[in-house]
Amino acid sequence: MGTFVPLFESLQHHSENSNPSMSRQARENLIYIIFAIYTFCDFYTYFGLKSLVAKRFTKTFTVVYWASSIYIYYSFYRVFSALHEGIFFRESSYNIYLGLFLTALVTKVVFTALMMLQDVGLLFTGLFNLVTNPKKPAIPSRRRFLTLAATGLAAIPFSTMLYGITKGKYNFKISNVKLTFKDLPASFDKFRIVQISDIHAGSLDSVAAVERAVRLINDQSPDLVLFTGDLVNSDKEEINPYIEAFQKIVATHGKFSVLGNHDYYGVPRKAEAQVKAKYWEDFNNKFNQMGFRLLNNENVAIEKGGQFLRLLGVENWGKARYFPKEGDIDIALADSSADDFCILMSHDPTHWDEKVLPHSKKIHLTLSGHTHGAQFGVNFPGFKWSPIQYRYDRWIGLYEEKEQYLYVNRGFGFLAFPGRVGMWPEITVFDLERKA
Repeated sequence: MGTFVPLFESLQHHSENSNPSMSRQARENLIYIIFAIYTFCDFYTYFGLKSLVAKRFTKTFTVVYWASSIYIYYSFYRVFSALHEGIFFRESSYNIYLGLFLTALVTKVVFTALMMLQDVGLLFTGLFNLVTNPKKPAIPSRRRFLTLAATGLAAIPFSTMLYGITKGKYNFKISNVKLTFKDLPASFDKFRIVQISDIHAGSLDSVAAVERAVRLINDQSPDLVLFTGDLVNSDKEEINPYIEAFQKIVATHGKFSVLGNHDYYGVPRKAEAQVKAKYWEDFNNKFNQMGFRLLNNENVAIEKGGQFLRLLGVENWGKARYFPKEGDIDIALADSSADDFCILMSHDPTHWDEKVLPHSKKIHLTLSGHTHGAQFGVNFPGFKWSPIQYRYDRWIGLYEEKEQYLYVNRGFGFLAFPGRVGMWPEITVFDLERKA
């Protein structure tokens, strides 16, 4: 399921960018394949479940099953029509349609796979009977308890995804990370930074949930709050219902932000310069209203006890060809000193390997987001798995190379699939310590 986040992004970007990640024919072929798989599993599931229903209820079951199935097909149509027209991320209702379709698809694929295992076993049993004892039925009938077992097992992904949609998407978790640096200015020993990322305001549907997350942030007593991009899905106005909530975040040394790839989609690439300038001016005002200073390839000196650390923020830079590459570390480092302790906000973690690590200036800590942990996976101490790891080498948590750190936050909000399973929304708390 988690692979649908990058999949739907690449499908959507075909219509919004000049460098498509997938040709029109490839997109159409993929849609046909998904439709064919779902239809096959739909009929297989119907006949499998029908065998469990008493004859007097067969008619009622058939009506209920196909009525609900028709709505799932309608959801499928709405999702892919929106993708084709380039409007998928502009209305939260499409997230609901996608959630319904994915839940039905995954549940029915699991049920069909289990039933097919049973049917293949019955087929081989029948062939064996045909050879050894022709008087026995050629193909034995399905075992009721095996069908019930398949139904029970298929209910696991169904209930899990249902929880992710209804509760998991706002199941905010605090991640505590302690980092020690030998060259951290002494005044910043025990300095606390809170990071959030990927709010995706257009997908949110609860001001109360956002306010609860804000209280969690404030409970950490942060010195600095950093937001690492993707405030919206595709338009600046999406954040309006939540501005007042984010205003309430309190940090001793300020709140800062950068842009993510989705923050660029509200203004067409070919728009006139005046239109673009007005859009970005209005968007910047949204950040200001929330109390965040937006850093676009620039830096700010954070002062404490007469000492400084250098906070850098770059615009989005993503390795994928359909993501904006506006981030520039060299510009962001302007007026900085060679011995500055530097913290960088950069939305896409691919920036770290491609540009940050090779850079001559040491960036002590880079904070990113973007991957969402695919909103689906397993996140246990010592064991983490998500489908997104097959696309991104750095996809969750802390990484270290050359005495430099990268942290990839799982995200605050959600995109495409309207929920989270295992990869709960994250508020990261960093405690910086000076190595003795």
